[in-house]
Amino acid sequence: MPRFVDISFTRDISVARVAFSDSGADGVNMGRIGIFKKLWLLRSSRSAGERPLVRSILDSQPKKILELGLGELNRTPQLLSLASQVADGPIHYVGLDRFEARLPEDPAGVTLKEAHSCLQGFGRVQLVPGSPDSTLARLCNHLGWFDLILVSAAIDQAMASRCWFFLQRLTRSHTVVLQESTEDVWEPVSHQNIDDWASQQVLRKVG
Repeated sequence: MPRFVDISFTRDISVARVAFSDSGADGVNMGRIGIFKKLWLLRSSRSAGERPLVRSILDSQPKKILELGLGELNRTPQLLSLASQVADGPIHYVGLDRFEARLPEDPAGVTLKEAHSCLQGFGRVQLVPGSPDSTLARLCNHLGWFDLILVSAAIDQAMASRCWFFLQRLTRSHTVVLQESTEDVWEPVSHQNIDDWASQQVLRKVG
């Protein structure tokens, strides 16, 4: 019987699932990624704006992922599930969010306990509470580099601008960086833009 992929995707994280039939002892057969990609993009992406995010995981197969701003966890469990299926090793995920210290004007989001309960089964998961900019300033030298960095719309532009100086130090030539410009619309960020924004932040501090 031919192998097939059955994908079910929903905004409800409690019932989101990705199921594979006859995929072999090691999970998804890498030779079937073309079919997997087509099915996901055509049937499962919630919007065209989300497809760059899904495509980056399918193409780069990241094992170490950093996310700034988890929000209500509408996407993270599904994306970590996808990453864990296509990567050739265990996933290491680091999520930075205010959690319980979220300000009244911030978008809605989950608590630290809720996030940990939802994500703990996807590999090595580190959740760090606090403002992402101050957290990066404190931990940047200890985090190492990442394969994929996500800057979500759950953090405002002013905070994001303060993060680029530190994010620059967490990238390598292969690192993919994506920013959510509006809800569910993801755009790639070039390394040149990161360098420029990091330099602007330095100039603002000096000035």
